Amino acid sequence: MLTIESLSYHLKGRTLLDKASFTLHGGEKVGLVGRNGIGKTTLFRLITGKIEPDHGYIRLQNGTKIGSLPQMPPQSTKSVIDTVVDSDVAYFNLMQELAVESDLNRLGEIQFELESMDAFTAESRAAKILAGLGFDEEGQNQPVNTFSGGWRMRIVLACVLFNKPDLMLLDEPSNHLDLETTFWLMDTLKKSPCALILISHDKYVLNHIAERIVHLHQQKLTSYTGNYDRFIEAKFQVQMQQQSAFQKQQAHKEHVQSFVSRFRAKASKAKQVQSRIKMLEKMQDVQIMQDDPTLSIQFPESIELAPPLITLESASAGYGDKVILKNLNQRIDPDDCIALVGRNGNGKSTFAKLIAGKLDPIKGKRCVEQNFSVAFFNQEQLENLTLDKTAYEHLEALMPHSAPTGIRSLLGQFGLTQTKSDVPVGQLSGGEKTRLNFAMLSIEKPGLLILDEPTNHLDIESREALILSINQFNGAVILITHDWDLLKMTASTMWVVEKGTVQTYDGTLDEYREQALGVKADKKLQATERAQQIKAKKMKKKKKS
Repeated sequence: MLTIESLSYHLKGRTLLDKASFTLHGGEKVGLVGRNGIGKTTLFRLITGKIEPDHGYIRLQNGTKIGSLPQMPPQSTKSVIDTVVDSDVAYFNLMQELAVESDLNRLGEIQFELESMDAFTAESRAAKILAGLGFDEEGQNQPVNTFSGGWRMRIVLACVLFNKPDLMLLDEPSNHLDLETTFWLMDTLKKSPCALILISHDKYVLNHIAERIVHLHQQKLTSYTGNYDRFIEAKFQVQMQQQSAFQKQQAHKEHVQSFVSRFRAKASKAKQVQSRIKMLEKMQDVQIMQDDPTLSIQFPESIELAPPLITLESASAGYGDKVILKNLNQRIDPDDCIALVGRNGNGKSTFAKLIAGKLDPIKGKRCVEQNFSVAFFNQEQLENLTLDKTAYEHLEALMPHSAPTGIRSLLGQFGLTQTKSDVPVGQLSGGEKTRLNFAMLSIEKPGLLILDEPTNHLDIESREALILSINQFNGAVILITHDWDLLKMTASTMWVVEKGTVQTYDGTLDEYREQALGVKADKKLQATERAQQIKAKKMKKKKKS
């Protein structure tokens, strides 16, 4: 279906692809991985023809229909469901023609074409996809421009799925989804007959969908059979083999060099010496695949606080006279790492704002430990950064009495080197802006971190650093995220926001996932995960003691 051969591409003097090759077969599901900024999105633009390669070629099978996500979501007064249905250009054009055509023969042809493309079920098919992506019937009939950017990205995704392309190019499709909708999308993509190239930094999504992983690293595309976990194992084996071959080669070179040094002065050995010198000159070192530099995320240690940090007593929360959540009776202790789950629109953000003190209870009480501060991260903060100021200047404004070394030290704890700290924020990647926000939130050494979709712009290595930092943090954490791996590796408690309140969920993450999908959970996985959750909680308590 798709063949990429000896592809090279340069951007502003930087080589992104150098003689890279890759083949995709019909119906195949491939995960495209690599560090942020390495060139994955550029590869998509090359495949779709938006930019031209410097060398090499890209060949698509004749008639291949490509579906991809635009960078910017649409603005329209058209209803959501009409937008999705009309995104099928062939269907839209035929319906437009049907409305004005008077020739009976042509009307018959149009009718036949519409029937052959299953056009008369178009609205019901679109409604089913939109329901899976979280739009109820009322939402489906609202104008597109009444929705936020994140919800409009769901509409774009619905259009791609509705059009049933031969090849889907999806760049971080789960970024604007809640956990429950991510489950639905994973199953939908897995069952789809379309070929798929998926850019994702979510290991759980890659493990569930990908049959093959293509690694973009050092300007090359390397293919590994299996899902992401298999890729990590195979990459390690390749590195071990390369290391072994390199060591053998070095030993051989030392042996040859020893012969040259020993007999260089002997005339009787001159030909042999010259032969070995030429051999050394022609010998190219075995290349070893180098891992990317390790990133750091280190939340500062919180001051010692007695439990409970926060308690809610028969509290209600909302906006004005409108109550969103009621009957809230929660307690948060210093060793808690709480996964806050539930569909978007159920009130997760409202609850987080209540806990953070950004909303006062409409009824009931919110009791807080003295000398206690909360750090609240959300995606809106990235939009509020001053783009022409540097990361250093952002922290300097918040730390006016700190020495430059102290400011740079804090930035370094979040993987922002001096080079990155001294360029305008507008030139930083989404992941770097996220890490800058983490640094800004850490200044007060909070006792509670509320992290609302903290991984949206982080690559896999940064997500792993975040997991480690959360597990080492000695305060409490509330996580709102669609990142399954982050929840599984950190959360010790799960609270579900639904039906106008918040309740503790007594099952495991796997049970919750199966409940959200409406199918049975694997009992062995449940037992294993329960044990992991208990162990994680015990380890955190042991660390604090």
